[in-house]
Amino acid sequence: MSITVERKAEVIATHARSEGDTGSAEVQVAILSERISNLTEHFKTHKKDNHSRRGLLKLVSTRRRLLDHLKVTDLGRYQALIETLGLRR
Repeated sequence: MSITVERKAEVIATHARSEGDTGSAEVQVAILSERISNLTEHFKTHKKDNHSRRGLLKLVSTRRRLLDHLKVTDLGRYQALIETLGLRR
């Protein structure tokens, strides 16, 4: 369910704005998207895992808030991120 260290480093390297960037909105949204996709796969086999489902809803709302912030501050970065991650909108 969690993201591996190697995969997290790969996602950070792909979406970082500069060297050593781990806290920008793009990186945070990309990591959250990876965790959300892992949990979505988990729920295909564990349909009654409601405790993890609550965590999934929290991750989705956090990602939504970060995307809303990015949309207000820099629309170009928002649209590029949405396109690269394949999120709807």
